[in-house]
Amino acid sequence: MLWLMTSTHTAYFRSGCSLGELSDASVELVLTSPPYPMIEMWDASFAEQAPGVGKALEAGDGVTAFELMHAVLDAVWAECARVLVPGGFACINIGDATRTLGTGFQLYPNHSRVIQRCRQLGLRSLPVILWRKQTNAPNKFMGSGMLPAGAYVTLEHEYILVFRKGEKREFGEAGKARRRRSAFFWEERNEWFSDVWSFKGIRQELGNGTQRARSGAFPFELAYRLINMYSLQGDTVLDPFVGTGTTMAAGIAAARSTVGYESDPAFEPVIEQTINAAPEAGSARVFERVNAHREFVSRRTEEGKPPQHENTPHGFPVMTRQETELQLTVPTAVRKIGATTFQAAHKPLQLPPWLPGFAAQNTGGSAGRPDEQTGTGNAQLRAAATARAEGNCGQLALPIDD
Repeated sequence: MLWLMTSTHTAYFRSGCSLGELSDASVELVLTSPPYPMIEMWDASFAEQAPGVGKALEAGDGVTAFELMHAVLDAVWAECARVLVPGGFACINIGDATRTLGTGFQLYPNHSRVIQRCRQLGLRSLPVILWRKQTNAPNKFMGSGMLPAGAYVTLEHEYILVFRKGEKREFGEAGKARRRRSAFFWEERNEWFSDVWSFKGIRQELGNGTQRARSGAFPFELAYRLINMYSLQGDTVLDPFVGTGTTMAAGIAAARSTVGYESDPAFEPVIEQTINAAPEAGSARVFERVNAHREFVSRRTEEGKPPQHENTPHGFPVMTRQETELQLTVPTAVRKIGATTFQAAHKPLQLPPWLPGFAAQNTGGSAGRPDEQTGTGNAQLRAAATARAEGNCGQLALPIDD
């Protein structure tokens, strides 16, 4: 079988304040999580780029420090707006901060400050997603404990801000076909386009103290969803604060090319490790999507409301006509083609004989069921689902028909 396509993934180890390697209107999606202003772990990084930050913090002037930190981010947002194609999206994960400087405690609303700047740049602000990161730690509450008129609400969510550059993206005939292949399942749409997400964040255990101090990475699932929601197979995704390379791994899993910028060169081996592991993790995530859809079809059928359409590439039932050309792909390999550039190969997903049409499941027969004939299949699918639930994206390779 021929490979469907290849994708390219390049990391640049310098500040994203200038994206000189990228031409105007050259990326379809920006997906990133910047350092959060007024979170202490990033004070030193901001102070290096804006010397006034350190002086403001020492003086207890949080408002000035907040603005100076955001001025650093403003330069990145301007570059992102420049390189986005008309109709392209930007998704920015950011949390607000609370902090006491001197004798004053207050909220620093990072999300609203980013919205303000991006709107000034001409990006349209769209409905946001709240990423709920609930904690049950007994010391999570702030203020006067059980006494009124002195306690503070605990922040247990972050924002995923969504922007679009201008009007809706336009597609030619080839682009329309690629858009249909990049569709997602009806039931995924219902989950993904909810305004509250609840999966957990990830704290990487990295190689040294400096890296661990900057380990506020978002989870693979967050990046994977957003890439599928706001871009097409074959598009290019930019992360100007790429960190450990999660966006690049999700891009490989979803058959998109990626470009990442990271100011700390100590992350280079971490990013390379993430990229090299992406085909296995990406295959497991695609396999999990198939299993979830299989279970969805089973439930609908048992309820007397089976899907009325059939997906042409894979042969399984789907809910809408828009899903009939959905083409799932899996990454099969990654190779290094430059100092910090990698190429990934992608194939159309080849389903085992028991999956097309979900025939065994719908008829109640056992013929072709993988757990009975090969001892694999369902067990593998369950393991992939468990792995993602535990936050490691899975470490299973999807069987591919060569």
